[in-house]
This record gives sequence, C-alpha cells and structure tokens, in this order.
Amino acid sequence: MADQAFDQLDGFIWFNGEMVPWADAKIHVLSHALHYGSAVFEGQRIYSGKIFKLNEHSERLHNSASILDFEIPYSVEELNEACNAVMKKQNLTEGYMRPIAWRGSEQMGVAAQKTKINVAIAAWEWGSYFDEEERMKGIRMRWADYRRPDPITAPCRSKAAGLYMICTVEKHKSEKLGYADALMLDWRGYVAEATGANIFFVKDGVIHTPDPDCFLDGITRRTVIALAKQRGIEVIERIIMPEELAQFSECFITGSAAEVTPVSEIGDDRFIPGEISKALLDDYMALVRA
Repeated sequence: MADQAFDQLDGFIWFNGEMVPWADAKIHVLSHALHYGSAVFEGQRIYSGKIFKLNEHSERLHNSASILDFEIPYSVEELNEACNAVMKKQNLTEGYMRPIAWRGSEQMGVAAQKTKINVAIAAWEWGSYFDEEERMKGIRMRWADYRRPDPITAPCRSKAAGLYMICTVEKHKSEKLGYADALMLDWRGYVAEATGANIFFVKDGVIHTPDPDCFLDGITRRTVIALAKQRGIEVIERIIMPEELAQFSECFITGSAAEVTPVSEIGDDRFIPGEISKALLDDYMALVRA
C-alpha cells in the first residue's frame, strides 16, 4: 500500500469519461454520497497486466447501483474499457483498482432524484493486504461487537459504501488491540464474515462456510469454492454457530484485497494453517496469474 496520502499519489483517474490528473479528481463537499452514503464501489486486483474477473466486478457495480435506486451511466462494456485504460495509463502490471459510482451535489436531502450519477476509477500499486510474514502463519482475529444487519433493514446485496461504516469501526478496534481483523456475526448470532472478506473453516478434510444470505457472496469466495471443488474437496455452505469454531482445524478468509489468507486465531479458538488452506492459496495465486 502507498506510504503517502491517497490524494497525493501521482498519475491519472478516470472521472466521468475522461482521464484527469490525480490531484484534480475532486467532488463537492455537498455531494449526496458524502452525507447519505449513496455510493457503490468495487475492489479488484491487477495481476501480470490483467484485471482479475473484471467483467464480474463491473456487473456487480451495476447491480449494486440498481439496488440503491440509481443507474450507472456507462455500460458494463464501457466500464471494462475504462478500467483497462486506467491500468495502461498508470503503467501498472500489479496493483489494486477502485471503481466507484455516487450521487452528486445537485440535490441535498434524503430525496436525491435530481442528482447526477458520477463514476470514477483509480488504480495504484498495492501488495498484500496483510503483513506478508503474518499472513503465512495465520492472522489473529477478534470477535466484532457490531453485527451484519438483517436484510430487511439494509441493502446487503449491494456493495454499498455505507454498509462498511461498522466494518471500519471494528477494524480500528482490532488493530488497536493487536489483531489483524474481526469476525462479525449476523443479526441472528450466526457466523457471517470478516470486516472485508468472507470466511471458511476446515474439519476432517471438508470446507464449511457461512451461507451468504445477509452479506456479499464475494467474487473471490465463489472462485475459491470452485477451486476447492476442482480438487475434489467438499464445500458445505450452511449456518455456522460461534461455538462450533473449536471443532475446526483450519480457517482462512478470502477477498479481492485479502486474496486467500490463513487465520490462526479467533477469540479463544486456535487454528493451524494446513494443507487445504495452503493448497487453495497456491491454486488461487496460480489462477490469477494464468
């Protein structure tokens, strides 16, 4: 990750159809998204000069916007072209890319029908989400205080900016206490996800993962499930209770940023990164560079 502030990076950002200098990609303080969270985004990785699962990310951005009751003024194909153009303009072969769409400043208040929908795409060099040495021995996690909301109270199928507010709070708590991340329950008390990644457990050679009925069914999550099945490993998507964690031998999280990251500790429960975690990490890194 860059050492300097992100508004101080060099290069260009695709902003509403044009490449603008990085420092000039600005919005007004009265933008609706800043006050009411009316923004959706994607996080996608660049490997060996190619954006992994680009079309799936662009499609999800469109779907997320639709759930928040606005339409992105660029097609999936146009977004794909813009993302590739940003990657080339930034001269990146390895990195991270952030497309985002948001409501502008044309109307202030809860109602926002008159706002313009803006779209920007930025990309920069970025390595492992977690410290590389810590990642390979398994990250330490704590239990989050906040829970993922009931789907009838929040648009959980959208990758909406506002849904990450409680994730930031929990991430900060974790880092202050010396942990890398936090595991969140859902509103029912079932195991849900980390602050920005899906979670998997291993028991007797079988993978168990929470059913994503109130949080994002991540693109990396689906990719890793497919990789596991290619190896003949059974994957069970089901309700997982917190008290079950003591029964599992391995644990890992997945996400575009986290990739595949083993977990060594969640609260009082301990795990040892084993053959399945390491195999899927190797398979995933081989796939993204294929």
